[in-house]
Amino acid sequence: MRRIATPAALILGLSLTYAVPAAATPPNIPSATTAQSQLNALTVAAQGSTSGYSRDLFPHWITISGACNTRETVLKRDGSNVVTSSACAATSGSWYSPYDGATWTAAADVDIDHVVPLAEAWRSGASSWTTAKRQSFANDLTRPQLIAVTDNVNQSKGDQDPSTWQPSRTAYRCTYARMWIGVKYSWDLTLQSAEKTALQNMLDSYC
Repeated sequence: MRRIATPAALILGLSLTYAVPAAATPPNIPSATTAQSQLNALTVAAQGSTSGYSRDLFPHWITISGACNTRETVLKRDGSNVVTSSACAATSGSWYSPYDGATWTAAADVDIDHVVPLAEAWRSGASSWTTAKRQSFANDLTRPQLIAVTDNVNQSKGDQDPSTWQPSRTAYRCTYARMWIGVKYSWDLTLQSAEKTALQNMLDSYC
């Protein structure tokens, strides 16, 4: 809920609460200042190989609570007026995709994006992790790693980093850069030089 002061409320010194559409809001997005410090602390290294990579090495989606798996949990978190079945499937609701500004009313049109893609994580250090650690990364609900977005936008992003892909909505690029940096920092993943340059430009231009 967002608190909006109306003219009458301002006169009376009141604050009224109205329901507004929910937008995808992953938790613990670092501030621009914190993101800058984290970016400075990250290790720059040549990109690793995708040799041996498989999405199956990052088990997802896992059960989070009751009948709800990670995808269903994010759909409920990021949607507005989401109604679910007894199996936790979203049967109605609306989802605003901050990457492109589209709103969807069918869960089938929405993907849960790994902000730092699984293959990118593999090339940045996750290839040496245990399967259990990769599972935690792929289902991370405590950091800004999972977000509900338009399905074909997620698919066009693929495993690209910010040097080759950024949200089409420039208004979201600051947030996207901060999320990316926060995830890489939290999981101690490396950066490529071009990736770091792109992230720095995003912080400087959009934050």
